[in-house]
Formats: sequence, C-alpha cells, structure tokens
Amino acid sequence: MHPGGPYWSRKDLGAWSIPKGEISPNEDPLIAARREFQEEVGSVVDGPTLPLGVVRQAGGKRVHAFAVRGDLDPAQVRSNTFDLEWPPGSGVTRAFPEVDRAGWFTIDEARRRILPSQASLLDRLLDALSESS
Repeated sequence: MHPGGPYWSRKDLGAWSIPKGEISPNEDPLIAARREFQEEVGSVVDGPTLPLGVVRQAGGKRVHAFAVRGDLDPAQVRSNTFDLEWPPGSGVTRAFPEVDRAGWFTIDEARRRILPSQASLLDRLLDALSESS
C-alpha cells in the first residue's frame, strides 16, 4: 500500500508499506492486523494466516506482520481517512486517505518500493512459502 497524504504524495521507492496501525492494550496482534487491513484497504481479510514476525521501523514502531492468501483488486482499495492541517499553519483541516493506492509487484520490485524497515518481511514470506511447499 502507498500511504496517503501530502507528505507521501511525491515519494514512491522506499515508501510503500503493509497495512498497519495501533494495537490496543491486551489486543491480539492478529485481530489488530485484520482490523487495520479492513480500515486501510476497505476489504475483510479472512483465511489462514502465516505469521511473519515483528519488525521495528525507523521511528521505533514495532510492526507485527501476517500473510494471507487472497485475490485483491488494487483498483478496489477504499481507505479510511485522517484529518490534517494542510498546508501547515493555514488553519485549514483536510481529510486524506490513509492509503492512496495499492499494487501487486514482483518480489524484486516490492524490495525497491517497500519501506527499508519492512523489506525483511519479503524474505520471511519467501522462506515460509518455500518451507510449506
């Protein structure tokens, strides 16, 4: 997913991310992941999950990741929105989508696009898929 909002609008390589968000106290990370996916993508994800572990982003946020087999049309992604004063100091609050676009990529292209702190998730996914074959 490509993050929405003015900060990310001109960034592409190294900016894409898996859907993610806050985990409530005592909330199961998988339940939080399913909720965040629905909020950011606009689609319910179900089916067996493949845990990919935890990565720490540059800002310190810990991200619990899961893979699920599915067939999602990127053109159908409908994200929730967040409010932001834009331009800064203008006093004008605007709504922006959390996700402005989605896409499917080869592993090599995904490595170029994903946040560097999440790139290891691609290796973990490949390893887990090769082990399950």
